[in-house]
Amino acid sequence: FDPLFFGISPREARVIDPQQRLVLELAWEALEDAGIAPGSLAGSDTGVFVGASWSDYSALAHQAAPHLEIGPHVATGMHDSIIANRVSYALGLQGPSMAVDTACSSSLVAVHLACQSLWSGESDLALAGGVTLNLFGPHYLAMNEIGALSPDGRCKAFDARADGMVRGEGAALVVVTPLRVALERGLPVYCLIRGSAVNNDGLSNGLTAPNPSAQEALLRSA
Repeated sequence: FDPLFFGISPREARVIDPQQRLVLELAWEALEDAGIAPGSLAGSDTGVFVGASWSDYSALAHQAAPHLEIGPHVATGMHDSIIANRVSYALGLQGPSMAVDTACSSSLVAVHLACQSLWSGESDLALAGGVTLNLFGPHYLAMNEIGALSPDGRCKAFDARADGMVRGEGAALVVVTPLRVALERGLPVYCLIRGSAVNNDGLSNGLTAPNPSAQEALLRSA
């Protein structure tokens, strides 16, 4: 990570959640891939929507609290909202900027919110995606205690043998804009989002258990 490239001092970079650093780099790469000079967006209504549902770095910092120097950059370095806000600040973007936490669906909901912002005219361009890094062991233990993890470490989504999830880590961002705008500006188009939807399972046979009828309703709505 090159902090000076983004106008961040090395001292501040030391206490920045790695998720913030990753998203900063990916935002730049995504815009380059879209054929958009990042510096050209300053002052624009570009939105940033990033799914982020774990605060492992912050948990590690609290664990090391007796040895952690509390300086002026700790609060912003470890607050989830800054994962998105850091991008908006670095690039001078003035559209909506938010970290979204809806657990496993966080990145999809971030893309949904980006689409809603574009369709309503609130944003004319958006960066959307998600980030998660597995840095704190007790979070694994907590997920295991509620029976959420697959015993053999393999995902079997939509399979009768499904017996739990596998925690992965990574990050991704895409540039989203109305098709009309992309065609007018000659931007590369990889796919078209025709619709999206968000709902909740509501009451099921457990707080973390899926509700098939609610999930069917979501797909039909989308």
